[in-house]
Amino acid sequence: MLEDRLRAAGCVFPEEEAALLRAAARDDDDLERMVAARVAGTPVEVVVGSVVLHGTRVVVAPGVFVPRRRTALVVRLGAAGLGPGDLVVDLCCGTGAVGAALAAAVPGLAVHAADLDPAAVRCARRNLPPGRVHEGDLYDALPAALRGRVALLAVNAPYVPTEALALLPPEARLHEPALALDGGADGLAVQRRVVAEAPAWLASGGRLVLETSAAQAPATRALMTAAGLAATVHRDEDLDATVVVGALSG
Repeated sequence: MLEDRLRAAGCVFPEEEAALLRAAARDDDDLERMVAARVAGTPVEVVVGSVVLHGTRVVVAPGVFVPRRRTALVVRLGAAGLGPGDLVVDLCCGTGAVGAALAAAVPGLAVHAADLDPAAVRCARRNLPPGRVHEGDLYDALPAALRGRVALLAVNAPYVPTEALALLPPEARLHEPALALDGGADGLAVQRRVVAEAPAWLASGGRLVLETSAAQAPATRALMTAAGLAATVHRDEDLDATVVVGALSG
């Protein structure tokens, strides 16, 4: 039985994964190919080629960070108060899932995205308008014309401390790039850079919505306060998600 094979391979939710695999398979041979890949440790989202974030299905590619359910809190908080024509940037975009989910939640947004990893950029260009997905290091990737005009910076930067990488599940350790996971010695190295430059890119009243961990949230909030942003911590226990929002005063 398919569920038994997945359970024996260590899958935590074998019934849910079996349903996903059956729904995605074109025929029995395709199903067997996908099951074999999943049993070998490939993330189920990569096996089926997509994942849903905040109600929006996005393409997932091998070697690219897989969006987590918890990141729906970034989308929910980010979408609040946005309207048609507002400029949004999905920084450290990975698949571009956050940008795509925001575009679906608030029609008419002008969504740009950026990532340092070429594989992530290629994937994000399948989920967002290709001309608005930029390759490069954080803000260096963005068109200069966006500076000072961004209503929302939505960011899921890597925040796992380097020494904790070895403790991650095999799906992450073996199938996702360290670039998308490694936050440096304390997990805050990339966040520091994101926060420090955010005020220069935000419009008056613009917001930085940054995913972090519950343990790191006080430090993330302190970074935003030091940068001149009015920072608040938001926690969703159902999603096991923590997000800090920093607003630039109008």
